[in-house]
Amino acid sequence: MLDTALTSLAGLPSFLAYFAVAVLSVLIFVRLYSWITPHDEFGLIRDNNPAAAVAFAGALIGFALPLSSAITHSMSLLDCAIWGLVALLVQVLTFFISQLALKNLSQRIAQGDIAAGIFSAGCSVSVGMLNAACMTY
Repeated sequence: MLDTALTSLAGLPSFLAYFAVAVLSVLIFVRLYSWITPHDEFGLIRDNNPAAAVAFAGALIGFALPLSSAITHSMSLLDCAIWGLVALLVQVLTFFISQLALKNLSQRIAQGDIAAGIFSAGCSVSVGMLNAACMTY
């Protein structure tokens, strides 16, 4: 039984390394995404704007899905970080394309338009799921 526990704990350094890369990737994503969007996600969320919270949560989930796939399928930490960067770029691009599909998306989210927030979140999560599925190399 002790051997099993020790064998299991042998994976702890890898877990910690991948988890650190994941947390750092999420922090970079949050910073970049909140910087590139015309509306202030955190200010709007602090002001109790549900549309902003839903849209941002969707973007975060849409990024975390392919990032988790990258962690699962990567061959190294560098490989994981590279595919995490791909996930980040795809999610940012998704926001810009969503803005083209729904005029004044950012302004509507800032005004608390729940439908716009749900649309944005739906786009982010859908693209994130597809992105994750494509990372099964």
